[in-house]
Amino acid sequence: MNTARDLAIVALDAAPDRPVEQGDLSLALAGAEILDLVEAKALVLDGDRIRPSAQAPTGDRLLDEATGALVRQEPYESVEEWLWRRGRGLASAYVDDLERVGLTTRTRSGRLPVKSWRTELVDSAARRQATQRLAEGEPVLTALAAAAGLREEPGEQAVDDDHVTTVLAAVGDSVMELEAVRQRRQIEDAAFDNVWRGY
Repeated sequence: MNTARDLAIVALDAAPDRPVEQGDLSLALAGAEILDLVEAKALVLDGDRIRPSAQAPTGDRLLDEATGALVRQEPYESVEEWLWRRGRGLASAYVDDLERVGLTTRTRSGRLPVKSWRTELVDSAARRQATQRLAEGEPVLTALAAAAGLREEPGEQAVDDDHVTTVLAAVGDSVMELEAVRQRRQIEDAAFDNVWRGY
C-alpha cells in the first residue's frame, strides 16, 4: 500500500473543487512517506527519531529516493525535521511522478489567446483504490488528507499505533506552523503596503 501516492491522487482528484496549499500537501506527503517506509521496513521510528533500517528497494521511485535521503548518523533526524527537509517541493514531485507513470494526463484549459495546461487523473486502478480508501474512511489516509486541507475532519476511526500517531501529530503541528508563517507574511505585506501608500 502506497499512502503517499494515494494522497497525491486524492489531492489531484479534489483539486478542481477544493484547491490545496502546496506546502500543506508537501508536508503531508513527507509524513505519508515515513509511514510507507516503516511498512516497507526501510526505517524504524524510535520515539520521534527516524532510524534507517535495511535499504531494500521499495519498487517506487520516490520512496526509494526518500530511503536514500535518510540521515544515517546518530542522533538521526526527528520526524519534524524530516517533514521540513523532505517536504520541500514534494507535491510537485508527486504530480510529475504520477504523469511519468501514466496516471495523469495534461489537457489544455482556457480560451484564446491564453491557454494553459491542466493535469488530470486518468481512470485507473490506482485512482479507484485511493478514492475507495478515502471513501471508506481509512484512518491514516483520512488524517493525512485532513492535514493537507482536503477534508474538514480527520475521520471517525481512531489510530491505535504509536508510530502513526507520532507522525500524524508532527504533520499537524508542521501544517499549523506553516499557516502561522503565511499569516505573519500577510500581515507584514499589508503593513508594508500601508507604509508605501503613506498610511
